[in-house]
Amino acid sequence: MTHRFPIKEIARQSGLGTATVDRVINNRAHVSPQTRARVQAAMAELEAQEQQLSARGRRLFVDVVVEAPRRFSGQIRAACEAALHLSSEAVFRPRFLFQEIMTDKEIAACLIRIRKRGSHGVLLKARDVPVVRDRVDTLESAGIPVVTLVTDIAASNRTAYVGIDNAKAGRTAAYLLSQVLKADAGTILASRSQEEFRGEAERYLHFRDLFLSLCPGYNIVEAVGGAGLQGDTIRLLNTQLEDVPAVNAVYSMGGGNRAILEVLEAERKAPEEFIAHDLDADNTSLLRSGRISFVLHHDLKLDMRRAFRALSARHGLITLVNPDFLSDVQIITPHNLPGTGDW
Repeated sequence: MTHRFPIKEIARQSGLGTATVDRVINNRAHVSPQTRARVQAAMAELEAQEQQLSARGRRLFVDVVVEAPRRFSGQIRAACEAALHLSSEAVFRPRFLFQEIMTDKEIAACLIRIRKRGSHGVLLKARDVPVVRDRVDTLESAGIPVVTLVTDIAASNRTAYVGIDNAKAGRTAAYLLSQVLKADAGTILASRSQEEFRGEAERYLHFRDLFLSLCPGYNIVEAVGGAGLQGDTIRLLNTQLEDVPAVNAVYSMGGGNRAILEVLEAERKAPEEFIAHDLDADNTSLLRSGRISFVLHHDLKLDMRRAFRALSARHGLITLVNPDFLSDVQIITPHNLPGTGDW
């Protein structure tokens, strides 16, 4: 395996021991495919970051830990790598751990490993559950700042939350639906990917309260689970929509929108209106084809830039005056989609 980086540097980037990296580099036996893939990914990350090394400032290793479908974690990676080139106060070296589903124990174990290995900071998208809150507090006590992304873990001692204002997003969805729905009564499907994602719960509560005050004749049916994954979302909805005769609109807070539409269209319950979150490839395609009405979007590149600044401030590299890390809600329609060159 050809490379131009010291084994110690690759080991730091991958989170593996130097002996393990040496075995992979020299193509020796007794190396699992997963370990080989981690080393290859680390080398690719080092190559992508190499041009940033000419920047002045301290070098900070940052762990980016995300539970999300691949379509969204890919957006986070791209936004993170774009933000690296905008930093002048430090040279950030991200180490990525993305999984579509992580149990509470898996998330906790990952954060324990980071604590033992050492890190200059963690960018975390994870469930708000007691064991994760405890591990976040342990990291902070050890001097490793944690910035939560998109969904918060507010009861912990995390350094900052960076992402969309979820309460505002929920109220925006409620207002939009109240304006476009034609009937005075009907049913709204409110879909969330996980119960423990605080951001989605905030969106739902603020959506429900405002929408029912504006449209009291409507009923809201909750569908919680599926993790935004195609097969799991289809199985969930096939069960939860059995006794629902019609669906006038959908507010999808957690993805899996192709699956939602597949189920509703198969049962002849296709909605008049559909509001989704985030301009990933699926939602962009669905919006262009008219199968969803609106996408509530926020600037992930700006989020990542703010996350790095929050870490820089914790390390005393910059001073933030009245920091505000909440992103504005952008309402995207088929008529104001960003150019393909931007996404």
